Amino acid sequence: MKSSETAAAADAGSVFKARLAGYRELVLPTLLAALPQREPRRQLYDLIAAHMSRAGKGLRPALCIATCRAFGGKSEDALKSAAALELLHNAFLVHDDIEDGSEYRRDRPTLHLEHGIPLAVNTGDAMNALSLRLLKENYPLLGPEKTWSVLQEFDHMLVESLEGQAMELGWVRDNDCSVTEEDYLLMILKKTCWYSFIHPCRIGALIARGDAVDLNRFNRFGYLTGAAFQIQDDVLNLVGDASKYGKEIAGDLWEGKRTLILAHAFSRMTRTETARSRALLSKPRQQKLQREIAWLIQLLRSRGSIDYARKASHELIAKAMREFEAAYSDAPESEDKDFIRQCVKYMVERDL
Repeated sequence: MKSSETAAAADAGSVFKARLAGYRELVLPTLLAALPQREPRRQLYDLIAAHMSRAGKGLRPALCIATCRAFGGKSEDALKSAAALELLHNAFLVHDDIEDGSEYRRDRPTLHLEHGIPLAVNTGDAMNALSLRLLKENYPLLGPEKTWSVLQEFDHMLVESLEGQAMELGWVRDNDCSVTEEDYLLMILKKTCWYSFIHPCRIGALIARGDAVDLNRFNRFGYLTGAAFQIQDDVLNLVGDASKYGKEIAGDLWEGKRTLILAHAFSRMTRTETARSRALLSKPRQQKLQREIAWLIQLLRSRGSIDYARKASHELIAKAMREFEAAYSDAPESEDKDFIRQCVKYMVERDL
């Protein structure tokens, strides 16, 4: 890329991140207001507040609000649903970190390392409960039909996410090295795409237009965008800048997670390499050695698996851009619609 193109991409990225932060600031008061001002504070509500204060991207509430406004809705009508999405996302993160044995989240020790597993589990459970309470508070604002429809969207989102998480955890537990690319894509549809992309867009459009819009128009768009996002995240997990990524580099390998990168590599390893990789991945995190992880990363590079995943992410995002134009075809041009368009590009251009 030429220096002028690099500078232009950097400027566009800075503008996008500033707009993303603007959506986060918009929803933050609703998030903080959702936390009860009573005991137990030190053992629960202060932990939620501290976890929410960590500088996450706020992508899901941003997509919800931007889609709502792109289709003519008002920000205030989407705030409680957007805040519920963010609370649910953070609840998932707390539980995921415990299940995966992760040590860092957003450049800090994970909640369970700071405060212990029992309090962390309970904190995640509480965020789940508070997200549902926010959805019930939609009733005076949206009325019974839209409130119920938003709850139905959340119900589907929760079940799909839990099924996807179960698939991934099961592969790690069983040390399943036969996971195919198709298996992986189904897992991330369930675990990532529905709750991070498809449903935020569906909920935003639902709040704006109700039954006047076919919500299924967002399914393929959200799937392609979410798949590109997750694959890029898998790449960054191995080769990203630790100061920007915010999570442990090579954490996926320490935790034994199955990715598109591993699925591609396993189909190209020698029998000896397969056996060594399988033995390494079967070990608990505490028994793995840094030199073993370094060997596996080099093997993934030599088999072209990291480059393969990076290319796949770019191909998916090109398809997602076409689906964006279809899904938002009857939304007039606006800053919100343009934000979503830029969001799609950001999925593969991001470095954090």
